Amino acid sequence: MSLPLGLVAGFLLDRAVGDPTRFHPVAGFGAVAGALESRTYAASRARGVVHTATLVGVTVAASALVERSTRRRPVLHTAVAAAATWAVLGGSSLEREALAVSRLLESGRLPEARERLTHLVGRDTTSLDESEVVRAVVESVAENTSDAVVAPLLLGAVAGIPALLGYRAVNTLDAMVGHRSARYEQFGWAAARLDDLLNLPGSRLTALLAAVLGPDPREAVTTWRRDAAGHPSPNAGPVEASFAGALGVRLGGTNQYGDRTEHRHPLGTGRPCERQDIMRAVHLAHRVDRAALALATLAALCRR
Repeated sequence: MSLPLGLVAGFLLDRAVGDPTRFHPVAGFGAVAGALESRTYAASRARGVVHTATLVGVTVAASALVERSTRRRPVLHTAVAAAATWAVLGGSSLEREALAVSRLLESGRLPEARERLTHLVGRDTTSLDESEVVRAVVESVAENTSDAVVAPLLLGAVAGIPALLGYRAVNTLDAMVGHRSARYEQFGWAAARLDDLLNLPGSRLTALLAAVLGPDPREAVTTWRRDAAGHPSPNAGPVEASFAGALGVRLGGTNQYGDRTEHRHPLGTGRPCERQDIMRAVHLAHRVDRAALALATLAALCRR
């Protein structure tokens, strides 16, 4: 029972206290990864494979050792599982940032909302109008509900603490080196592809739960099937399309990343995003999170 209890306790801990502003384990991993990159970097896929395999391999091996050493001590194992779950989840931080942008828009502070939006997205926000700011928030809430909550819960339920921490290691590396740029096009290939693979089951479950639990399940499924393939990400596409259909809004469009412009396929045939859609997306994410926790707990019990 220790793993299921740990998943629930870690989820509740994330909801109660969120991420610490200092000394977060993921930030510590990022610092180690950055230091190692200074020694391993080259514009080469092979070097990127070594970089990713080293960091992820050490993380998985260390967490497997901890799991094995605490397995016969249920209270300690539950505490370790709870701490690992809390460390990898990001649902509370996601909600906090989305609602912060929403409050700024409600008070008519669009320039400050654009600035706060940079906590959620990597695109250029300086010239976005209110509808585009809301679109960016809704897209981020959809994608990160999968990346930061559903996917790690699902993997942790199936493969325990090593899968939880290994997933977050891969996800962090993807955020650091997996994006397309002149520097990381080759070096970041391994991290990006591994992240795509690990997120595949979680993204499909997230899209399904958003469709089932959203206001318009039929339109969510229709939008998912019709539009998801047009998104450049194989995992963000289904999730964002399902959220768009469920909420009756239109996502996708033109995004600016520095000197690079992406013209993304529209997701959904609904109206443009409006201010209240941030809260609607957050509420839908809440329902998806709770359902994912229930399914993960059940899966962990079956695994036991």
